[in-house]
Amino acid sequence: MTLTSLQRALAQFAAEREWEQFHCAKNLVMALAGESGELYEIFRWLTPQQSAQVMQDDERAVQVREEMADVLAYLLRLADVLDVDLEAALAAKIEKNHRQYPVHLARGKADKYTQLGG
Repeated sequence: MTLTSLQRALAQFAAEREWEQFHCAKNLVMALAGESGELYEIFRWLTPQQSAQVMQDDERAVQVREEMADVLAYLLRLADVLDVDLEAALAAKIEKNHRQYPVHLARGKADKYTQLGG
């Protein structure tokens, strides 16, 4: 499935339930934050090593996949409601990051800096 077909499926799901009335940008952003928080909860107290192995535990793997799906679903609904082309937005952001974090300055560094502005 493409992002567009997933957006259509989510829009249809909402329409069939008459949920569009609740899917304003504010509500979708709040729901997205909530679902991100649920994903965060899975990883909160894990060590880096444990987090790298999280998908090895069947129960946790199901939780991670479900929460990631919820995050994506709300992001897709938000993009649909705001008429944002996520593929184009991400491509533009990747290009901006290439300029902002050139390899010769950023390789192996986690420092936050802005060469050309944020």
